[in-house]
Amino acid sequence: MPTAPQSLVQDKRPVSSQYALLRGVPLFAALDDAAVEELCGYLHPVELKAGSSLFRVGDSGDAMYIIESGRIRITVTDADGREVILASLGHGDFFGEMAMLDGHGRSADATVTEDSRLAVLTRENFLNFVSSDARIVLEMLSAITRRLRRTDDLLRHRVSRNANEEDARHLTLADRAADKIARFGGSWKFIIFSIVLVIIWMAVNTMLLRAEPFDAYPFVLLNLVLGMMAALQAPIIMMSQNREAQKDRLRADLDYQVNLKNEMLLGEILRLLEKREKDAPKGYEDEE
Repeated sequence: MPTAPQSLVQDKRPVSSQYALLRGVPLFAALDDAAVEELCGYLHPVELKAGSSLFRVGDSGDAMYIIESGRIRITVTDADGREVILASLGHGDFFGEMAMLDGHGRSADATVTEDSRLAVLTRENFLNFVSSDARIVLEMLSAITRRLRRTDDLLRHRVSRNANEEDARHLTLADRAADKIARFGGSWKFIIFSIVLVIIWMAVNTMLLRAEPFDAYPFVLLNLVLGMMAALQAPIIMMSQNREAQKDRLRADLDYQVNLKNEMLLGEILRLLEKREKDAPKGYEDEE
């Protein structure tokens, strides 16, 4: 095992507290006691105030972080410019391992939501440690896989969508034509057009072509044309109405999913509040 730099060893807190912290991180849970104690020598503390930004998307990924106290919110901005919360992390959670591994920029934003104390493991120190124990590589891969699965599940179940946009993506040429015809058939333009057509038809056959009308009184051909127009217009209007009904069902389904997700989030918030209330007396006793 490599020896930690002297400056980091001097800055580190008691090994017992760091040891318990590392044992609670799935990434290092499989390491033996000697390896964990050695890894403690590579950690150094950082204290941050609530509201501060730890890093942003694209920032250099030169360290990973383990939360000793406080809370950190991990977010990304989607294509619509909205902030999507990937995770709200607390005591014992870790983050920043992806950018630390590949050395590329950060893939998300990290914001401090409560005054926090973090244990920092830099990329250089991590590479020195992992080169001496191959088991940590397998544990890191396993932890990253779980994190990616959780993120994929969160994004797959996003329900803040626009019903009109969702419907527009699946429109066909026939659907657009049906909408336009139904819109025209339900307007005053269509009523005026029908009246004008009937008047002109009757005037032509009774006045201009009185000797040889193509549709003499009682205008059988006109009745046939009007009947065909009504017969074709009815199913087209029904097609458009069915699409509107489908859009209403989609909107209702999205509203249900939003309400369900909010209910689950509220339940999680209440659970965390209850946990904090139970932990508060213990914190007061420790201070005394």
